[in-house]
Amino acid sequence: MSSRDIILAQVRVNQPPASDLPKVPLFAADLPSPWPQFQVSLQRMGGQILDCPEGVHLNALLAQYFPQAKIIASVVPEVIGNFNVLQGEDPHRLAEVDVAVVRARFAVAETGSVCFTEQELVINALAYLAQHLVVLLDVNEIVGNLHQAYQRAEFQMARYTVLHSGPSATADIEGTLVHGAQGVRSLSVVAYQRLSNVV
Repeated sequence: MSSRDIILAQVRVNQPPASDLPKVPLFAADLPSPWPQFQVSLQRMGGQILDCPEGVHLNALLAQYFPQAKIIASVVPEVIGNFNVLQGEDPHRLAEVDVAVVRARFAVAETGSVCFTEQELVINALAYLAQHLVVLLDVNEIVGNLHQAYQRAEFQMARYTVLHSGPSATADIEGTLVHGAQGVRSLSVVAYQRLSNVV
């Protein structure tokens, strides 16, 4: 048995009993249309909106915005990629991916965040190791604020739930802002309605 296995076994034996999540009051954000606020918040966090005109296929849109991309990993039926993301495979391979295309479970207007679970990502590391992340978002799935987001079933039912707010960034070194230091270099959102036969 490796040292890692011994440590994890001890953690499992000594972990405290499960407890309920804390109760958080619901502070409603009544926005008649949260999409405009989401766009402003996303751009403030360094993300961008990719406009997809009617009749333009998403693959053509990717070719327009990411002309140098050679490896595209798509885990959505709307985009054809050339890199298969298979559950259970070595996540280190995802470092080869130029553009990853995923669908957000929902978004938060207040913070410009998009939410993923393990179901959307297939391999959780996909949202961090790809160079660029393109997110399909159904604009009907935007909540006003984080209080409303916390009420969503994903935080109780999914094994992994994460909110992404823009690309990775750091300004620690000489006060220079660098994108992609610990994650994706860019995060782009496309307003694209969820297919009715896809959960």
